[in-house]
Amino acid sequence: MVNNILSGIQVILSIGVIFLVLLHSGKDAGMSGAFGVGVAGGSSGGSLMERNLDRWTILFAVLFAANTIALLKT
Repeated sequence: MVNNILSGIQVILSIGVIFLVLLHSGKDAGMSGAFGVGVAGGSSGGSLMERNLDRWTILFAVLFAANTIALLKT
């Protein structure tokens, strides 16, 4: 039962990680470049949307890794 639940969560997390990684662009563009925001120069830290995208990607990756370890333990 627990294994089935963790497997379902693993599928959802893997789709989320793939989606979030695909949202990242190369060094030149980023999310703001995709929507035409901030084309003329920008701060060195990137836009708020890009920083939040980085945070969500890291969160999903950590949850994916933790869920993988939990699946191995069951």
